[in-house]
Amino acid sequence: MKLTDLRGCAISGATPAALVAYERAVAAYLAWRSDVATPLADAMHEAPAFVMAHVLQAYQVLLGRDPLFVRSASDVLARATGLPANARERVHLAVIGAVLDDDYERAKDLLGDLLRDHPRDVVALQVAHALDYVTGELAHRNDRVARVMPAWSPDVPGHHAMLAMLAFSLAESGEHDRAEDLARAALASNPADARAQHVMAHVFEMTERPDDGVLWMNAHRDRWSIGTVVATHCWWHLALFHLGRGRVDGALAVYDERLAVAHGSGIADLIDASALLWRLKLRGIDSTSRWTVLAETWSAHIDDRFCSFSDLHAMLAFVGARDWHRARRLEAALTDAHVLSTRYGTTTRQVGLPAGRALIAFGRGDDARAIDLLAHLPAFAYRLGGSHAQRDVLHLTMLQAIERIRWPGRRFVPRAVAVAGGDARIAVARPVPARRVRVPIVRESAAQVMASACSETARCSPE
Repeated sequence: MKLTDLRGCAISGATPAALVAYERAVAAYLAWRSDVATPLADAMHEAPAFVMAHVLQAYQVLLGRDPLFVRSASDVLARATGLPANARERVHLAVIGAVLDDDYERAKDLLGDLLRDHPRDVVALQVAHALDYVTGELAHRNDRVARVMPAWSPDVPGHHAMLAMLAFSLAESGEHDRAEDLARAALASNPADARAQHVMAHVFEMTERPDDGVLWMNAHRDRWSIGTVVATHCWWHLALFHLGRGRVDGALAVYDERLAVAHGSGIADLIDASALLWRLKLRGIDSTSRWTVLAETWSAHIDDRFCSFSDLHAMLAFVGARDWHRARRLEAALTDAHVLSTRYGTTTRQVGLPAGRALIAFGRGDDARAIDLLAHLPAFAYRLGGSHAQRDVLHLTMLQAIERIRWPGRRFVPRAVAVAGGDARIAVARPVPARRVRVPIVRESAAQVMASACSETARCSPE
């Protein structure tokens, strides 16, 4: 009996009961819910030769930043390779093989070809979107979704996910109004779509609406914090909104209650922890004990040699903890890797190694060297991966280094002020203007960067 999924794609090796379980897993996967494994296991138990169930299982571990998890997909691929599969499913298996071979560009090309033939293959679309995110591919994210949209309508299962993917791409492209409209439309279609909740957080962050961000995140907390794969990251966004409102105490509370690392913390959680503590450090907040624990946890990943985005956040932790031994170990690993003719070798050479050295220089007070290294990062440093909100850490660090040169010996410390209603707010004398200042990362000397940035920051002299 020939079966198709709910979007009309032919599938191999399934039974009707297995297909029902598989669709439950796909629905959870598309909405960024954490309950994918159980229905997927049910599908494979019911139909061991169900190819797309094996494919989805591989994708669960394939697209992360931990090489141990990524490589575990090879066992799934080995089991699935010998199963009878149709042409579309064989492309999925080839995508898994390409990622395991560290050929992310081939994987994206394969998915692009597949989507031209099967525009309703929403699993392929989500995987391509994730690979674009990991590799910092900005242009393709919009194009991928736009190309398949004519084949979709609101009554097709998974339509909300397509809207949420496009919304995130638009937010990263600066089209925040359209992104917000699409995210709200996705949530109207599926209120449990945690990805769309995450898009709303990005819109509020990038349009500098921290009050709206706090209100939204609190009002929808159960939607993004319970049973989702993005809960910790959304707590990070809430902490950034607290910082945007000058509430350092609120950001610290989020860190201690939700982001502080524990045994078994994944790399994504460590990235969020490093990113928040570094922003607090730039505001003069002493978090020595927190940094020490975080650096210890990151130390197990010094020799991963897999993801430059992870390396950057590991270096933040080592510098924040003033753990120069581990910082130098990571620098040595990056030095070894930067000559490799691999995906990781390329990102290490272009961004990972110079950015890591810049952070060490910044931590040791060599601001001129930090500025020079950051200013010489290539214009396509976004290929590091991640989002604008995450990569902002490099811009914020450079601006802080500039400020420390402009006003040597001056400290930026929080102070309490009164606000309407008698509430107490922590107002940080920030080294950057209230509005977002983006210093382009281009090939300029430190002196040139300082000259252009000083005019932007002139209104922010510390009190």
